[in-house]
Amino acid sequence: MKSRMKTILGMAIIALAISGCAVIPQEAPELSAELGKRIAAIEESHIALLRKYIDEKQNKVDDFIKNEWTPGFAEAYFRQPNISGVWDQVVASGDKADRLKLLTLVGPKLQERINLERIKLIKPLDDIEKEIERKLRDEYRQAKAINNSITSYLASVSKVSDNRDRLLEMVGVDDKKIRKVITDADKAVENLMESNESIEARFRAFKESIETARDSIIGE
Repeated sequence: MKSRMKTILGMAIIALAISGCAVIPQEAPELSAELGKRIAAIEESHIALLRKYIDEKQNKVDDFIKNEWTPGFAEAYFRQPNISGVWDQVVASGDKADRLKLLTLVGPKLQERINLERIKLIKPLDDIEKEIERKLRDEYRQAKAINNSITSYLASVSKVSDNRDRLLEMVGVDDKKIRKVITDADKAVENLMESNESIEARFRAFKESIETARDSIIGE
């Protein structure tokens, strides 16, 4: 939708640039101003869609942590000799107070580690969301500037030849890298959830892939 919008704006600029003596309908400035409002509405819808997309990916990561990584981590934790022996004694005693006391001691440590590992997978997705939003905001800001220039031209019926080259250049913003980052994020999450590799191997592969995707878009 955004590409089509920019195409329309670009065609409008070209048409204005080669029609210096064209008669401007009285309604044209109002229509151009209305287009500016629609661009702002589309921008917010686009950002909302981006956030929904990232939320969906983060929910899948949370499902992985909760349903696959955490059970394996907890099992390995309680197999440690110093923990396993105490746990066996508590279970054998049947004393609920002792069991509760042990869980109170080890529970916060388990949760701290789980939260740490979750952050390792979630933060790159947060970074990707922020960077894509920044780039989208920049592109819409340019689109609004183009439309404002057209609106000003229509209102004053003045020539835009001095600004023509700059405006045409602004239309040509390329979002291929944004599309690539989204595709890479899709593949990383898909492999995290569906790969036949071990849980730890999937964890490491996702972390590496999502950080690579994040780094490819940040700092440009």
